[in-house]
Amino acid sequence: MVWYFAYGSNMQSATLRGRRGIHFHRALPGRARGWRLVLDKPGLIPSDSAFANIIPDATAEVWGVLYQIDEADLDHLDLTEGVLIGNYARIEIPVLASSEDPPLRAFALVSERRAPGLQPSTRYMGLLIAGAEEHGLPADYVGFLRRIPARPESPEAAALRPLIDAALRRG
Repeated sequence: MVWYFAYGSNMQSATLRGRRGIHFHRALPGRARGWRLVLDKPGLIPSDSAFANIIPDATAEVWGVLYQIDEADLDHLDLTEGVLIGNYARIEIPVLASSEDPPLRAFALVSERRAPGLQPSTRYMGLLIAGAEEHGLPADYVGFLRRIPARPESPEAAALRPLIDAALRRG
C-alpha cells in the first residue's frame, strides 16, 4: 500500500471512488509544507476551465487528503489523470497527517502546464470544498477555497462530463 495526497477534486471521496473507481483503505487530513495550491492548470481536454495543481513555494502549505491505496489503484490514478501523456507528473513529497507525527511520504500529482488566465468552474470548486469539509480540513482553509474566483461551467463541459466519467471508470 502507498499514500496518495489529493488536493483537488479527488479530496471528495465520491469523486475518487465513483469517478475514478479507486477504493481507499484510510483517509486522513494532511498538509504539505513548501507547496502552494494554484488553480490555473488547463484540462487534459481543452476547455475554458482551470484545474488544481501545486507548485513549490517555501512560504506556503497546502491542505488535502492523504489516502492509503493499493499500488494498482495508484497506477489507475496515473491513467485517469493523464500522467502517462504528460498531463501531470507523479512525485513523492512529505505530508503531515497531524502536527505531532513525522511526515508521511505520499505521492502527489503536479504539472508544468499552467494557464494563468483560466479560472476553475463553480462545479469543480464545489468538489474541492465538499472534499475539504468531508475530511475535516481547517475552517480557514475551507474559507480560502470558497474565496477562489470561479466561473459557471460551460454547457459544452457539462455535456462532455458523462462521457469522460464513463471513460475513467474501471470496467
